[in-house]
Amino acid sequence: MLLLASPVTSIWPFSPKRFTKSALMSAGSLGLDSTGRVIAFGDFNGDQFLDVLSLGADQQDLSVYLWNHDGFEFQRASSIRHSAPVTNVVPGDFTHDGKLDILVMSANTWRDTLNMVIYTGNHDGTFNPKPISVPASTLSQPIPLDVNGDMRLDLLGTPTTRRGSSSPLQVWENSWNASNTKAPLFELIDPQFNGSQCTLASPHSNAVIDLNGDCLADLFLVCEEDSAKQSFQIWVNNKDSGFTLAQYEPLPSGVQAISFADVDRDGSIDMVFTTCSHVSASTGVGSNCMLNIAYNKQLPVCSSTTSPSVNKQGERVCRSPVDLCIADPEFHYNLSTSSDNDAFVQLSIPTLLNSASSSILVLDTTFSPPIPLPIRLGDTNLDGFPDLLFVAASSGGYTPKLLVSGPCTKGLAGCDENGRGRRGFKLVEKGTESLEAIKDARGVTLLDLNEDGTLDILVQRTGTQGEGTISFIQNNFYYDAFFLKAIVLNGACNNGWCSSPNGSSYLPVDVSYSGASFKYTVLDTNGQRSAAQVGQLPQTSYHALHTPYAFLGLGRTNNYIENLFVGSTKHTQEHFINMEGVIPNSRVVIHPPPGRDEGSWKRELFLRPGEWIPWVTLTVVITTAILAAIVFVLHLNEKREDELERRRISHHINFDAL
Repeated sequence: MLLLASPVTSIWPFSPKRFTKSALMSAGSLGLDSTGRVIAFGDFNGDQFLDVLSLGADQQDLSVYLWNHDGFEFQRASSIRHSAPVTNVVPGDFTHDGKLDILVMSANTWRDTLNMVIYTGNHDGTFNPKPISVPASTLSQPIPLDVNGDMRLDLLGTPTTRRGSSSPLQVWENSWNASNTKAPLFELIDPQFNGSQCTLASPHSNAVIDLNGDCLADLFLVCEEDSAKQSFQIWVNNKDSGFTLAQYEPLPSGVQAISFADVDRDGSIDMVFTTCSHVSASTGVGSNCMLNIAYNKQLPVCSSTTSPSVNKQGERVCRSPVDLCIADPEFHYNLSTSSDNDAFVQLSIPTLLNSASSSILVLDTTFSPPIPLPIRLGDTNLDGFPDLLFVAASSGGYTPKLLVSGPCTKGLAGCDENGRGRRGFKLVEKGTESLEAIKDARGVTLLDLNEDGTLDILVQRTGTQGEGTISFIQNNFYYDAFFLKAIVLNGACNNGWCSSPNGSSYLPVDVSYSGASFKYTVLDTNGQRSAAQVGQLPQTSYHALHTPYAFLGLGRTNNYIENLFVGSTKHTQEHFINMEGVIPNSRVVIHPPPGRDEGSWKRELFLRPGEWIPWVTLTVVITTAILAAIVFVLHLNEKREDELERRRISHHINFDAL
């Protein structure tokens, strides 16, 4: 009886889970400096894990922290002290050698000048301490893009020499020559823009993302009309024919930072932004703020592969699921507030937060100059629809809030009184204790820690709670749905192994390439087909903090991804490919042909390694061995029985032969 009452020693072979509760769990700073600020993401050592670039409190010390998968934390790899306070950092392979470089911007507000340099990367988390000088721009931060289709990162903005011009936009064209490092990296040229240019706003929400549906990145520019009014321009990419102005419309009064995502999962990119009647210059909190969603009015996806995509008059009415990358010249955004416009929705921030006294933080005034804070969009519950993340402001402090997207029903914010609408949003209240405990947030963003297939949360803080300036929140909710991570590379080293001057080799897998596009169709468990679109690194200005990969929530499905269309910025006839039957819960790496070549595309698929895989493999091996042993024993028994029967026959007397 005493033996039965004693504790039993556990022989469970699996290591205990780091987080066991189904909730948003606080993970602390994960090794980052308690006084720093995350300013950019990138894979700085090519191990296909996301690393971070941190900026010190004096805004001059830049530190690279590499992710340690085994230790589940970031570890400092190197640091650079810049000569002036840093305004923004843009990671990218500017020298096209398969190594991740960083473009560092420093603002001189007295002269309305943005000084820029590039620190070239060494593919191990360190950088060349001698930077490459880049021609300066105005305070409107330039954005990286591939303007001529050669897969190299150029810049678009307003150089100081064009200040006040009627055609202020110019391109810093990438002309890097590795054999002549004394030649300038960029040459300033006039872009091939067919239309009237505008003066870029500062700050702005400029983006490089496909807006007309052809899987080729277009340009979205925010313009400054005067001190109180802003507008937007959409420039459609026509490859070698340049860019054509497709839409030029005023933005609502009090508009803040603009984000882009496929909100209603119809295969087109929508706009999400806040508007406020007033923003406090000291706190950055908006007053009377509204959440605005402008849906992209574009050709829908046909209900099936057999549905006709063209009517009797020869007009295209929908896109076939096997031919999604078709441009719609009639696409547009309608920001009218008229009752008959169902493509523009306004939601009250207090209504979304279920609190009449709450508002939203739209400007981080603790940084110099202040940083605009956009609505963060990402599929945190893997249902295929992006959710909302932002910092709410109330008398209790500044707290991150997560709102999940859901189908419209009565009483759901974003739907009308009859429960109709495209999508509604509900505040997540259960399991968010770790978020609610934060009262000093100054910014949030989404990322996938440890590459485990869920979007986690990074919170930037003031540190007044004594818990440092950086906190990570692990998304430990269980969702029976699938995801896909995808990244398009820039064709460096002809998509093969790159060689370093010291003789070592490496793969160019960490290039942070802007402008790629993903469209996919998938069948849910009810057999309903849906399409969605995601852009890769569409924004980089003003601490955009986008990850270099695209994260696609697939929802619940019992099938492969039907069609995954992957678009690049190449100016070739086929700038995209279609991949069929892609396995969910995987990572897809796409290597387009280098430069302007028409060659074949290289595709790689990596299944997400799980902690159960070694044990499942061991179980399969043991089971196979047991079955083999059983078959062997049965074979021996049958062989013995055959031998006994042969002997009995040989001893049998044949009386007919006598």
